Amino acid sequence: MKPRYLILLATMLAGCAGPDVQQYKSVQPALDLAEYFNGTTDAWGMFQRRNGEVARCFHVEITGAQEQNKLTLDERFRYDDGTRQQRIWNLTRAGDGLWHGTAADVKGEAQGEVAGNALRWQYTLLLPVDGTTYEVQFDDWMFLIDRCTMMNRASMRKFGFEVGQVTLTFRRRACAP
Repeated sequence: MKPRYLILLATMLAGCAGPDVQQYKSVQPALDLAEYFNGTTDAWGMFQRRNGEVARCFHVEITGAQEQNKLTLDERFRYDDGTRQQRIWNLTRAGDGLWHGTAADVKGEAQGEVAGNALRWQYTLLLPVDGTTYEVQFDDWMFLIDRCTMMNRASMRKFGFEVGQVTLTFRRRACAP
């Protein structure tokens, strides 16, 4: 019986493994995170529950400013129910495609890695819901489609179980017609 449980455990752990951002290192166009977010960027997104139901849609206006190896992102969210939220990210380029970041509603430090056209960004968000704050782990994958457009898909997990997904499309205002 023991070998059967070990095989089951190994299979479950293998199912948790995801892609490595380095597999995208040769994919073009290459993402320069500071260059992409310098200036104003708009994003449109939605939160889906784990069953796929769309629970909330939103627009984000992002103002980015770069100074040396620092990037500040001022995100202003407007949700479909009229509520508003602001998050200010303070990001630091750590070299070799690595980034670290902090925000008021992020526990500890976010970790990111850029390779080719991709960014993997991982952090724990302090998410308020009906008067209670939950720690939710985000695993963000962003892909630069062209110099103006980036796609983002994030998995939200609590206790290792997926509770939902966030999907966004970013568009730089500098590219507006």
